[in-house]
Amino acid sequence: MPVAIITGASKGLGRALAEALAGRGWDLVLDARTAEVLQETAAALGKHGTRVEALPGDVSDAAHRAALVAAARRLGGVDLLVNNASALGAEPLVRLENLALDGLRHALEVNVVAALGLVQEALPLLRESAAGTVIDISSDAAAEAYETWGGYGASKAALDHVSAVLGAEEPGLRVWAVDPGDMGTDLYAAAVPDDDDPRPAPASVVPAFLRLLDERPVSGRYAAPALLEVAR
Repeated sequence: MPVAIITGASKGLGRALAEALAGRGWDLVLDARTAEVLQETAAALGKHGTRVEALPGDVSDAAHRAALVAAARRLGGVDLLVNNASALGAEPLVRLENLALDGLRHALEVNVVAALGLVQEALPLLRESAAGTVIDISSDAAAEAYETWGGYGASKAALDHVSAVLGAEEPGLRVWAVDPGDMGTDLYAAAVPDDDDPRPAPASVVPAFLRLLDERPVSGRYAAPALLEVAR
């Protein structure tokens, strides 16, 4: 069975994607910071009959990243790495004039440095896979200028560029930076707690990710809403 590592997998998009892959028979290595919620997620996904390893921890910790890859190696390798864990830099978001530099550093550390660190750790196994794939979860804030989203958007723009360069350097892999579009997640609620407008559930965009995995287009940046629109 193929093996995927998914970070930030206890809820939101990470859990929804893990659920879909488990339903397709994938074995999973899941990461999140909150152990209890992650274990509940792993138990629910295990009902699909696949193997699920849940490793709570912080992706900015090199030892934790090594443990994630080691767990995947025991399951057979790494066919897919999803860098979904993210940090906002400030909760709620603030204008750049008020953004604490330590908050920006944290966003860059989690969203860019840790993501690249996990790629580096998993790269030998990804190269061995017949369909080695990296999905880096981006944001429309990486490409558009929204007030208060400057720090988070800058970190995701940097992740986009890392993804693009990795795709050029590793032609044997597929490397996709994917903007999932608007979703109702805890991350968004923490970013803009006063916004009560309903947003789509994370599960609603999962078909866009499955389409990428099925069709395997060239490495690059993709937007889930566009993929869903074309699929209709």
